[in-house]
Amino acid sequence: MPSVLVTRPLPPPGAAALRDAGLEVRESSTDAPLDRHELLAGVRGMDALLCMLTDRVDSEVFDAAPSLSIVANFAVGFDNVDVAEAARRGIVVTNTPDVLTEATADLAWALLLAAARRVGEGDQLVRGGSWAGWSPTQLLGAPVHGATLGIVGLGRIGTAVARRSRGFDMDVCYTSRRRHEAAELETGARYVALEELLRSSDVVSLHAPLDETTRHLIDEVALGSMKPTAVLVNTARGALVDEDALVRALRDGTIAAAGLDVFEREPALATGLRELPNVVLAPHIGSATTQARAAMVKLCCDNIVRVLAGRPPLTPVRPEATG
Repeated sequence: MPSVLVTRPLPPPGAAALRDAGLEVRESSTDAPLDRHELLAGVRGMDALLCMLTDRVDSEVFDAAPSLSIVANFAVGFDNVDVAEAARRGIVVTNTPDVLTEATADLAWALLLAAARRVGEGDQLVRGGSWAGWSPTQLLGAPVHGATLGIVGLGRIGTAVARRSRGFDMDVCYTSRRRHEAAELETGARYVALEELLRSSDVVSLHAPLDETTRHLIDEVALGSMKPTAVLVNTARGALVDEDALVRALRDGTIAAAGLDVFEREPALATGLRELPNVVLAPHIGSATTQARAAMVKLCCDNIVRVLAGRPPLTPVRPEATG
């Protein structure tokens, strides 16, 4: 009976589809990342691995599981998996694109609006009991309607974010590894260089994949080129941003505000970030809707069942996608 290691408890519908397909499922009972020893011990003898973005899946994992046929990553990003090494060993890697697009785009907009309009500061003011009532100068934020939105990475989620900007009559520009003509026609987004996007945008929203070319893409120099009134939103990967540089930029007024759902060293935060009033912090909940998470579970399970039955996966990650 083929066997599957599931590294964290799954939201509904859970691993039922794997068991229904006749697979032996070993599922972690603790909703916390497996440590390295637990992952290596757990994957030994497994035919499939359903892993999380918190699991580092590399040659050491593959060595521990010589019968492994598929790594189904419970995320759209796959920077935690050595895809090239998996391909060299004939191991299929899959991810969960499309099904979390709208949920993540919704959260990006929630962070955008909350940061621009200082909702977090207002919430703390009211909850803290120090609100003295309406004032004409209280918590003046940045306008969103009619502003310029800069999107870094116009893939599925970036396009969904751009699509939502129409209701705010925003001018949209984007930068990406390649032109996305279809998305340009749909959203009216203009392709520009990163330097121009940072210089001209009122809101910069990050949706790029993480690799060695994009790590710390938003560093001290990039932050310094943004408007002092600008808002930065990150729902992609934390390490796209140099978090220490961001703390300095927010503290010193280099940019006005930020909304973050992801962090460079999760769950730890850069020193000083938690204390800043002009940043909205969310605990990596971009895809955290019942519908999106259920669809992610189904896609992971379907990919595993198909590959172990000798059929092609629905959403394979190609080695060239990491380049």
